[in-house]
Amino acid sequence: MADEGTGQPRPLCVDLDGTLLRTDLLYETFLRMLARQPWMLLLLPWWLLRGKAYLKRRLAVHGVGDPALLPFDPRVLELLQANSGRMRVLCTASDRALVEPIARHLGMFDAVYCSDGETNLAGHRKADLLVAQFGERGFDYVANAGVDVAIWRHAHSAWVVNGSKRVARAAAACSQLAAHWPSEGGGPRAWLKAMRVHQWLKNLLVFVPLLASHRFMEPDMVLSAALAFAAFGLCASGVYLLNDLLDLESDREHPRKRKRPFACGSLELRSGLLVTPVLTLAGFLLAWWVAPAFLLVLALYFCLTLAYSLRLKQVVMIDVVMLAALYTIRIVGGAAAIDVTLSFWLLTFSMFIFLSLAMLKRYTELQMTLASGKLKPSGRGYHVEDLALVQTLGTAAGLVSVLVLCLYINAPESQALYKHPVFLWFLSPVLLYWICRAWLLAHRGQMHDDPVVFAVKDPGSLITVLVGGLSVLAAI
Repeated sequence: MADEGTGQPRPLCVDLDGTLLRTDLLYETFLRMLARQPWMLLLLPWWLLRGKAYLKRRLAVHGVGDPALLPFDPRVLELLQANSGRMRVLCTASDRALVEPIARHLGMFDAVYCSDGETNLAGHRKADLLVAQFGERGFDYVANAGVDVAIWRHAHSAWVVNGSKRVARAAAACSQLAAHWPSEGGGPRAWLKAMRVHQWLKNLLVFVPLLASHRFMEPDMVLSAALAFAAFGLCASGVYLLNDLLDLESDREHPRKRKRPFACGSLELRSGLLVTPVLTLAGFLLAWWVAPAFLLVLALYFCLTLAYSLRLKQVVMIDVVMLAALYTIRIVGGAAAIDVTLSFWLLTFSMFIFLSLAMLKRYTELQMTLASGKLKPSGRGYHVEDLALVQTLGTAAGLVSVLVLCLYINAPESQALYKHPVFLWFLSPVLLYWICRAWLLAHRGQMHDDPVVFAVKDPGSLITVLVGGLSVLAAI
């Protein structure tokens, strides 16, 4: 740790993006701008023409929220705490408007060097500054990327944090490698979690028209429905990734969502921006193969989901109506994929049952907000005083869905579709039981904030689905 010429401890210089932070502030500010003012995308080429430092300064205007919520790497924090006896320097290419609040929050640094809107402090510029301040081989440097090799060439010791083995070898070739701490998390499991593959269960709704039309014994119809299921899944995963990218700050304030891969830094934001359009495009290509009408439905789903992610999820009541509509569109898509006409009964039932589930989701979020001592959940337009009203509206919508189901079962056109329609009456008490039980558990604070996750893991829900399925098969 001591400089061989002066005998004084060498300064410990630490990079910020990807090192001290498991994220990149350039992408953080870009996504924050995209979520708030998407039209400013048109200005990005002009800003970039004026230099990367200027681009960072313009994006920094949007900030990154509370520094305490950012995903710091605990290993680097421990390293800084263990070296409190020597000068600690934060040296980063991020803009000063973002870096100084982070440095003040940590209270660990004796000096801060960063980009200032005119000079982009990266690569050789950063190396020249550190050599001018501390001399050749007069400092230790902690960083993560290949661009930092230009600094390690002039450093005494190198810490490679969240960098690949190739970067570690390059650092060791030009400096004394003190440690290599590979990236924690990430990989296929993190991507599957970010893509919310378990949420693909919602897309099983595309099979409802196939079952309702009694065409599930026709192989070509089953194949079309299966491809529609996959198309919805790919498109939905693309939207989930985009939603997580645009919702970083509010996710980090949430007790469960803060563990999502982008929010906690286990996946790079840059990778998310690349994978998101790939998944979405794959879904559209598959939809085009299934049927042009289905492609139009999927495009409508994507546009509504995008509008929901960007703005509508913050508007009271419109958000839950949109969620109910997005569930229903899956059923519409299933009908378009196999070219059948949807009944009035099915659409009406779908809107009410899914409105109840959307209300259930908001109710549990408000309960968690109240338990955390806050008055309003981040990124939502509700207040904790709305709990009783949301519960009332949600249970009412659920009970109306049971009424619509009863009217459907009793309708002459429905009776004509089944050999033994009397067995359909088992559906009504089964659905009534599930809705009442779900809201009772939510009232007790025992409901997962995602009803789909609850339904998959809850034995009572699985038994309900089994009994309902057997009733329909018996009726056919």
